[in-house]
Amino acid sequence: MDYVVRAVDVGFGNTKYVSNVAGSDIRCASFPSVAYPTMREPSGQPGYERRKTVAIPINGLFYEVGPEVELAADTFRATQMHDRYTETPEYLALLRGALALMKQPAIDLLVVGLPVAALTTKKTALEKAVTGTHDIGSGKTVVVRKALAIAQPQGALVDFAVQHEKMAAIEREQSLILDPGSRTFDWLVARGMRLVQNKSHSVNRGVFDILQAIAAEIGHDIGTPYNDIEAIDLALRTGKNPVIYQKPYDISRAMPMAHSIAQQAVASMMRWIDASYSFQNIILVGGGAYLFKKAVKEAFPKHRILEVKDPLHANVRGFQIAGMNHVDKLFGTTAATAVQGAA
Repeated sequence: MDYVVRAVDVGFGNTKYVSNVAGSDIRCASFPSVAYPTMREPSGQPGYERRKTVAIPINGLFYEVGPEVELAADTFRATQMHDRYTETPEYLALLRGALALMKQPAIDLLVVGLPVAALTTKKTALEKAVTGTHDIGSGKTVVVRKALAIAQPQGALVDFAVQHEKMAAIEREQSLILDPGSRTFDWLVARGMRLVQNKSHSVNRGVFDILQAIAAEIGHDIGTPYNDIEAIDLALRTGKNPVIYQKPYDISRAMPMAHSIAQQAVASMMRWIDASYSFQNIILVGGGAYLFKKAVKEAFPKHRILEVKDPLHANVRGFQIAGMNHVDKLFGTTAATAVQGAA
């Protein structure tokens, strides 16, 4: 029997999900982790223009989520960056939005991720919450028969090993996986594919801290509060200065502050790990990798910092591979897997 396996990584900045699997080809997609609540289904409201979003009903409200969610935005951007994030209706809306966009009415195994620091305390509760029937709106549901929650960087390790054809060799190696996300900077020490719990952790020093600090610097320069976080993020990724008051703003002036915050996160990690010379692989992944690369290289000057293709989706690709190779254990028969040899 062929089982349907899918993966979702609901991050503080982006929700990543596997949209399709064909042979060894794992297709991924993502949308901002923003959920806008309304009292009524948005498509039924006057003046509504069709956009690439879905409206998820939860507790009497409709949460609009999806790739074009910014078109639904008011002037306040809601964020849920705290330790109980996975227990909020916003998290559930983002998860169900990803399920809706997958277009799979039933999923045998859904793999989801958690920050390293939350794995021991949140794993069981999240797996329970994800399992069952999910109302995705418009009279449709998605059934999730089983769920598996794993540490976010662990997915990246699986993805790295498969991309570089190292599944056999990595079992004899020690690896350090670094995953700078929107809220947290996660790291995972692994022997083979097994997490070394007492050396793996997370700190709340991520990309959002950098963007906020730069916004504060810009506000100081222009003499008025500046909060266009998305414009700063786009400028940093593309190298094109944001336009403020019809003029390009030289964002390079704020880069020393960005680097300082990245250094703080890496320094926090260095207190947890030891004997860095023993790592055969130091792997940098995540949507914020480009902002932390310099600080990581400074911390490990004698190592080559390894990367993966499309680092934003590394975790969720690894979740998918791990799930396809774990599903037979859960259901007791051999499942059809697209990629062999993963965790």
